[in-house]
Amino acid sequence: MLAALLLLLACLAVLSMGIGRVTIPPDRVVAILLSRVVPIIPNWSPAEELIILGVRLPRICAAMLVGAALAAAGAAYQNLFRNPIVSPDILGVSAGAGFGASVAVMLNLGALAIQAAAFATGLAAVALCFLIGQAINRHSLVVLVLVGVVIAAFFQAMISVLKIVADPVDVLPIITFWLLGGLNKVTPDDLPVAAATILASLGLVHVLRWQANVMSLGQEEARNLGIDVGRMRLLLVFAATLMTAAAVSVAGIVGWVGLVVPHIARMLAGPSFERMLPVAIVSGALFVLLVDNFARAASSMELPLGIVTSVIGAPLFLAVLLRTKVAWS
Repeated sequence: MLAALLLLLACLAVLSMGIGRVTIPPDRVVAILLSRVVPIIPNWSPAEELIILGVRLPRICAAMLVGAALAAAGAAYQNLFRNPIVSPDILGVSAGAGFGASVAVMLNLGALAIQAAAFATGLAAVALCFLIGQAINRHSLVVLVLVGVVIAAFFQAMISVLKIVADPVDVLPIITFWLLGGLNKVTPDDLPVAAATILASLGLVHVLRWQANVMSLGQEEARNLGIDVGRMRLLLVFAATLMTAAAVSVAGIVGWVGLVVPHIARMLAGPSFERMLPVAIVSGALFVLLVDNFARAASSMELPLGIVTSVIGAPLFLAVLLRTKVAWS
């Protein structure tokens, strides 16, 4: 199953690089990519090489990274909280990141500064959520979720305040379109830090997959089996938050991926977290790449990625619920 998904992802990535206003055949795409590592006599124009390597390759890599990060974070949160309707933004990371990006736009900062602000405030929102949750009841996951809802609502309200006071001509459209999500402005310079953060976080969750699977049985069972529940919870939330913040800093707020894809992965690989996690990672990359292709090819004006994931994700989630007809716990 996993090998088939990886092969499908590789084929889709090659096809995606040929999609756009300038259509490039898949064989030429592969030749351009291989020319970076082996000597090949070029049968393509310099413009085509620039389009593939400078524009589409970074965007497609970003789409796969964002999808993998959001899907893995959603799977980790759902497993940790033992709740099938938990998503990566449950602790306020997306709202916090959106607020940071909006402030950076208001201050007329550059693209890298906007990403850095989104990343920092996303992490700060979750840290604040943890501090308040620990002060109320350090052992309750329900309290942590409720505090996350409050923190997210607060940052959403602050974003609304910024929208009201923002310049409606120059600043407000930038804030609005950033919050809607998209990969149309991704450049090669945007990827190294985000990719390193996401891959490191994915590696941490992968290393902890066995302990995470035990924690899905419940806190008492996990303690009886020798798991340090508090430490494991902190590590999983840290990794999931880190990759979510990195994804949001690159693509803006992209909803439904972390909610829907883990359910699909669970249907394909079963409920065991260690088997489901890699399937969720690859499926998330596939899903966002497919949606991004649709967003940039469906009309002459590119659709915001976050809107398309919502339009596709909502009915898809209902279809998954109708198919299972059994609550996951």
